[in-house]
Amino acid sequence: MIKSAADLQKMAVSGKLLASVFTMLDKTDLLGKSTMSINDLVENYIVNTLKARPASKGQYDYPYVMNISRNAVVCHGMPSASEFIEDGDIVNFDITLEKNGFIADSSKTYMVGKVAGHAARLVQVTYDALWKGIEQVRPGATLGDIGFAIERHAKRNNYSVVRDYCGHGIGREMHEDPQVLHFGRPGTGERLRPGMVFTIEPMLNQGGSKVMTEKDGWTVVTKDGKLSAQFEHTVAVTSDGVEILTLRPDEGHKVSKR
Repeated sequence: MIKSAADLQKMAVSGKLLASVFTMLDKTDLLGKSTMSINDLVENYIVNTLKARPASKGQYDYPYVMNISRNAVVCHGMPSASEFIEDGDIVNFDITLEKNGFIADSSKTYMVGKVAGHAARLVQVTYDALWKGIEQVRPGATLGDIGFAIERHAKRNNYSVVRDYCGHGIGREMHEDPQVLHFGRPGTGERLRPGMVFTIEPMLNQGGSKVMTEKDGWTVVTKDGKLSAQFEHTVAVTSDGVEILTLRPDEGHKVSKR
């Protein structure tokens, strides 16, 4: 769905507010905290400080405001009062926020305490893969260009891309068309047009790409038990390139206009 200039202005507000949630978390000592306490912290911040709505809560009957995915959890990890963040963990926080009727979606993988070198490398390569995808976004490019750039970077670093989950269009609804795969062939798939807004959210695995869902019906883990990492931004196609709506203040990256 193509967004109007007015829609994009509202989405930019939602994205900026969501970015501030991660800035708050950057300043939070995560070590030893339960994943539920972090969920509650984020809910309080979104509702009471930002005067916005946590869009994930109640979506598809999901009861929490965020997904918290540690180590071998690929995505959709459910917060728990009995799960604690430990020294050496890599943990992804996937958060959505709605303001003025429009939703933004973003995630970041945090490294807690003394993280092993192989885990830190996975996190960095996953973050770089996100940017490889974002750099393809411009009018006339295709969704296949995005997926190809991400998978090529992953493979060059001996990681696999999770194929079961993908990015998605976003706006008044959390999940809209199109689907944004993190693998593909250049020049294939839907062509990008100004006003399109979607997420790019690659999940890279240390081992194989296969995943499975645990008994809770939500938590997705790597089938081989190896580590997984993810990063996500909401982006808009502009007349001459891309605008990253959820760009965080700590991110020094700049995507050149085309």
